[in-house]
Amino acid sequence: MVEDIGAAERMVQQWQERAAEKAEKFGRMQQEIEQIAVTEISRDGAIQVTIGSNGILQSLQLSENASKRPMAKLGAEIMRAVQAAQAKIPTLMQQAVSNTVGLDDVAAQHVLTQARKNFPEPPEDEPDAPRSHGHEAQELQFGTADDYEEPANRPTPPAARPAPPQQRQPARRRPDDFDDGDFSNQSFLR
Repeated sequence: MVEDIGAAERMVQQWQERAAEKAEKFGRMQQEIEQIAVTEISRDGAIQVTIGSNGILQSLQLSENASKRPMAKLGAEIMRAVQAAQAKIPTLMQQAVSNTVGLDDVAAQHVLTQARKNFPEPPEDEPDAPRSHGHEAQELQFGTADDYEEPANRPTPPAARPAPPQQRQPARRRPDDFDDGDFSNQSFLR
């Protein structure tokens, strides 16, 4: 019986050691993932975006050259850069998982599956192919294209008939509306 207790204690101690080791690995994985940042820069350098590991825009920088574009085109270019940056996050997260916990871990696979599901695919390459370089902070340079399309002509709905004007009675003044009595000992609010 004493031997069984000793074996059980060793088994519990091994579980505790493995749990502590796994927690330490996940802590390092979390730190590596939190440090991921992806920066995308347009070919002409007019637009630069930086996205954090959570996919949220951390920085947007526009040069004076960017102000010469139509607003719809500028907005589309910014969104294209943001999506391209976000699309790289799952790959960088996979590197962090591989370096720490390992790709065989079920919880780590769930994290990667969610990242792939939540971040969009990169925009299709344009004739001026984007370039990407760097470690952790990635850059992508892309060309410009006018994606704006005029909305299709839609028939306008018939105008609603205006409501007939309502007649209002003139407001009657109460006799004390203009009373400017002495309020020195009282509140002026009634």
